[in-house]
Order: sequence, then C-alpha cells, then structure tokens
Amino acid sequence: MCVAPYEATGAYRRLLERMLGAKGLPLVKMNPQHTRAFAKAADRIDAAMIARFGALMTPQIRPIRSDILDTLCELVATRRALIKDRTATLNRQKSLTIPLLKRQAEQRLKQIAGQIVAIDAECHIRIASEAGLSRRFDILISIPGLGEATAFALVADMPELGALENKQAASLVGLAPVDRQSGLWKGKSFIQGGRQTLRQALYMPALVATRFNQPLQAKYENLRAGGKPPKVAITAIMRKLIVLANALIRDDRKWSPSLP
Repeated sequence: MCVAPYEATGAYRRLLERMLGAKGLPLVKMNPQHTRAFAKAADRIDAAMIARFGALMTPQIRPIRSDILDTLCELVATRRALIKDRTATLNRQKSLTIPLLKRQAEQRLKQIAGQIVAIDAECHIRIASEAGLSRRFDILISIPGLGEATAFALVADMPELGALENKQAASLVGLAPVDRQSGLWKGKSFIQGGRQTLRQALYMPALVATRFNQPLQAKYENLRAGGKPPKVAITAIMRKLIVLANALIRDDRKWSPSLP
C-alpha cells in the first residue's frame, strides 16, 4: 500500500490532507525533527527523503482530522496568541506614563477580553456540534484543576487521548523523563520534545490540582518531602494529569473522588 508521509506545517498542510484524503490515500503526518534527523543520513532532497522515510520506517497511519477539529485548532491557537498579547500589554502598561498610551492599553485589554470570550463561545458551539467531542470535553473538565481553557486545548491539539498507553500519552506532551546514561555513567533525567503548547497548558492546572485535588496534593507533598524540587514535583503532577485524562477518555467515564 502506498503511504503519503508529509511534514507537519500548521495550517498549510490542511489542503494537502483534504486532497490526498479525497483520493483515498493513507496519510502520515511526520515530526519535522524526525525527518530532518533521517535526512542527515539519507537523501539530501527533502521530498525524496520524506518519501523514503515513509517507505523504510512505516510510521503509524492516523485518521485525518475532521473539519471541526481543524477549526478548533485554529481557535485555540488564536486564543493562545491573545493570552500572550494580554500578558505583553499588562507588562507594558506598568511602565506607561503618557495618558494617551494608558488609554490605548486599557482599550486593548478590553478588546482582548472580548475576543477571548467570543472565541470560548465559538469553541463551545463547535464542540457541542459533535457528540464525541462533547463527551471528551465533559470528561476533561470533570478533573479537579483542569478548566475549560485547558480542555479546549486537549480536545483540539491531542485527539489521540484515550487511544494511547500511559507512557505514550506522557511522551506525546513531552512529560516522560528521558534518561541520560552512557556505560556506567548516569546523569539526571529530564523532559524534552513533545507538544510544548500542551505542556504549557497543563502547568496552571497542575498548580491548582496540588491544592484542590486531594490525591494529587498528597502526591505533590510526598515528592517535596522526599527532596524533589518544586519544578520537578509540578512536572510529575502534570504527567499524572495527562495520564489520568487519557485513562478516563479511554474508559469513557468522568473523574470521581476515588480516582487520583
């Protein structure tokens, strides 16, 4: 069977997916870092290299995203940009002295707030239009500490949730520890790679979970009591959250107090 591998390029890949999908061709979206690493030891021409990568490595074929998921991804990405813009405006506002600039900053903050509200409403409408997405969203927001904004991001940017092993889910977000070892030498483990935007989206929910989710609060306190730095302990809670979300969606059930 002929497989069409291609690199992830954000919005630019969607037309390609639609065209090849209409032809019934199986598609595989590749991490550019993986194909680039392969290119260093193979063909110098990107197109031929990607085709050869697909033929030799036989990556897993995943279904094409639905139009609703594509729309959600765009909405979530725009929301994320607005949050950054709001933070930048708030930081800039602290040093403003000219009344005109102060008024403009206030107007921009009000505009951003209104745009975020509108995007959130649109996300709700899109998710409610598809039963499967609505169910996933309801399961995610049932987890203490995990709010709607993070649930939007997980629904849009991690459709694989529920179909992964626990370690795969953690690795996909870049929360699985990577060992550093060579012979008898062993360094400290660290996290890397994965979907950075989702990792960032899980940080605040993890902080909230250490206060309002009793099992995760106990986990965090045990890690700190054992000498783990706060950042390491929070990362462990982030990993627990994504593993929990994956398990709940897989089992099609909401969180309950008996669960971690």
